[in-house]
Amino acid sequence: MTEDEFRAWSHRAADWGADYREGLRQRPVRAQTQPGEIAAKVPASPPDSAEAMETIFADFERDILPGMTHWQHPRFFAYFPANAAPVSVIAEYLVTAMAAQCMLWQTSPAATELETRVLDWLRQGLGLPEGYHGVIQDSASSATLAAVLTLRERALAWRGNADGLSGSPRLRVYASGEVHTSIDRAIWIAGIGGDNLVRIPVKGPARAMDPDALKAAIAADRAAGYLPAGLIACVGGTGVGGTDDLTELGPIARDNSLFLHVDAAWAGAAMICPEFRDHWRGIEWADSLVLNPHKWLGAQFDCSVQYIRDPESLVRTLAIRPDYLKTHGKDGIINYSEWSVPLGRRFRALKLWFLIRAHGLDGLRQMIRNHVAWAQELAERLRGEPDFEIVTEPMLSLFSFRYRPDGAGADLDALNQRLISAINDDGRIYLTQTMVDGRFVIRFQAGQFDCTREDVMMAFDVITEIARGL
Repeated sequence: MTEDEFRAWSHRAADWGADYREGLRQRPVRAQTQPGEIAAKVPASPPDSAEAMETIFADFERDILPGMTHWQHPRFFAYFPANAAPVSVIAEYLVTAMAAQCMLWQTSPAATELETRVLDWLRQGLGLPEGYHGVIQDSASSATLAAVLTLRERALAWRGNADGLSGSPRLRVYASGEVHTSIDRAIWIAGIGGDNLVRIPVKGPARAMDPDALKAAIAADRAAGYLPAGLIACVGGTGVGGTDDLTELGPIARDNSLFLHVDAAWAGAAMICPEFRDHWRGIEWADSLVLNPHKWLGAQFDCSVQYIRDPESLVRTLAIRPDYLKTHGKDGIINYSEWSVPLGRRFRALKLWFLIRAHGLDGLRQMIRNHVAWAQELAERLRGEPDFEIVTEPMLSLFSFRYRPDGAGADLDALNQRLISAINDDGRIYLTQTMVDGRFVIRFQAGQFDCTREDVMMAFDVITEIARGL
């Protein structure tokens, strides 16, 4: 591709992106294709000769686009949002064009220094106390893995990486059943073993970890010769927003020398609004916490932020310094590749810098406040219908419900499975499901960057219309 062709196709791609965003409400939210349908349109063997960009682009629009679920659709109410605010997309154009590998300070000083400064901006916006230091990870899964590796090393007096785990005490990590499955995977990958992730029962409407049950589990493990090492709490669990009471868990972690990691991947973004900070009261007890600006704040994926009280413990766990990665003659610099599992690093801080400057914290706060208010309004409208029940109350903009008409019989799970399948096949909105105390429920969350009250209220019309037409 020549420089002129690169310029022309860059313009065309940008125009396509703007047109795509403008027309999203006219598309079904979820891909309406069948398994294997897209693969069947792609040749089984690669081309030997170069193909024209016009042909490639046309094939993209004809063959690939129909198989995409539109995560930027204003009526995407499934999972959690993976927002990409337009200003973030523009920043990503610049990052992609420069294509820098920002693993060390010397490989792009601006990337390192901007990351340090913009994450302190965000720390201030979240109301986190001074003393927390941030790093951008690719996802909450990686941040959690980094935290689990650190708690492992701390518990083993920093000998796990060197000696291996075969002769070590059997470590125990505690969490409720409301935490994300990335915690399970981190425990596996860290070599601690899934059987050593101890599930603590939850209680109350917040589905918070029972502190008495936690203390009993720790005492039982010590008596059995195990080594309690870590506690993983959640603020806004993925299923229905389960939220642990950090004011109760923090002192337990301190008294038992447990490393406390808090997963606030989704809900953490809402803490830029002071009125929501009761949800993570006691966050100052955390040794590590994670939140994802690429969810609710609008930074294009991937952009997950981990805050750490003691960065040296993280660096001591993860850093390897061969001669070819040393920056000679520079003291006091940060090499963020030593704060994460991958060596390679993208320039993720740029989109966060663009985003915060272009919208201001007040603009982002208003978006989140709107989503919370609209979701709660929708929950009240569904509660007012005699054939619907709210199963879990709104946690910020997330709640769950079930269709429960008279005469439906005992198999409400099957009925609600039919309902959500029909809703998603309809295409106007997109929802997901989970299980609550053995019951199949439908989740709703508002969080897409461009959604409006009308989009959220449309969900009421779609849900009730399709339910009563089953």
